[in-house]
Amino acid sequence: MTRRELVVLGTASMVPTRTRNHNGYVLFFDDAAILFDPGEGTQRQMAFAGVSATDLTRIAITHLHGDHSLGLAGVAQRLSGDQVRHTVPISFPASGQEQVRHLLDASAYDHHERVALQPVAFPDASARAERVVTLPRVDGERGSAPGAPVLSARPLDHRVDTVGYRLQEPDGVSLDPVALAAAGVPNGPAVGRLLRDGILVLDDGRTVHRDAVSVPRPGQSAAFVMDTRLCDAVLELADGVDLLVVESTFLHRDADLAARWAHLTCRQAAIVAARAGVRHLVLTHFSQRYRVPDELPDAFEREAREVFDGGLTVAADLDRVPLPPRRRPA
Repeated sequence: MTRRELVVLGTASMVPTRTRNHNGYVLFFDDAAILFDPGEGTQRQMAFAGVSATDLTRIAITHLHGDHSLGLAGVAQRLSGDQVRHTVPISFPASGQEQVRHLLDASAYDHHERVALQPVAFPDASARAERVVTLPRVDGERGSAPGAPVLSARPLDHRVDTVGYRLQEPDGVSLDPVALAAAGVPNGPAVGRLLRDGILVLDDGRTVHRDAVSVPRPGQSAAFVMDTRLCDAVLELADGVDLLVVESTFLHRDADLAARWAHLTCRQAAIVAARAGVRHLVLTHFSQRYRVPDELPDAFEREAREVFDGGLTVAADLDRVPLPPRRRPA
């Protein structure tokens, strides 16, 4: 059975609070489990959430501010201590490579971890076509089934080099059980061969083509947009996604602070979701300035609902948010 859900490890911005840890998010997508932005305390939050180091297939860091990266040191040591056998790529903005190396070697341990550094660089920021980087698979990376989702990155607009990520499953087809039965295709291995090969010769000599017994299956998608000003890349990453995880550091009454520190407000994040056709919006990365519960989560939910009527989660630590059911084909 496939698993497609977001596990929220932490939701605070610069300063953690009594109830909110630094950032951390694990997206489970079939046999992939991507850890986004492991802030301080991520290893402990993984224990609370029931996420093991062996689950992780990739680590993706948006930028090297501490609330998005300090937990990398502990997670890497956990990969080593648990002797995780598969390679775990670590992607991050290329300018942060020195900080990443320091975090991976922050203390003395045996270094049994198998990681592959994958710095994300944009060769020509002036050329729109080159402002998207598709992250290649690496030797030993787990989860390489045909039709596996593709992870790509775009540059955002923060005070340090920052990237946003989008996970996109390719469109495919699903076999129609009624059409299969009408065509005389038996249950079992024959169905798998037809899906894989596109054609099946039955015992009576008849030929069944996949196109005649299948329907389109739209791919699912998720985007992660952390610290950034509002920019074109935010909308491009969010365009039509099933799940958008986005920073919502400030309420819009504090838009001046958001502009000063290069963040989004709750209203800006919700407007992006509405314009981009997002199916489920997850707001996170909250400033410690807001009171609980009248401002957080209540005021954030009210502000988002003024402009966005889709699925909405004002995230709390250890929340689990499933991807919405697959879209119906057009």
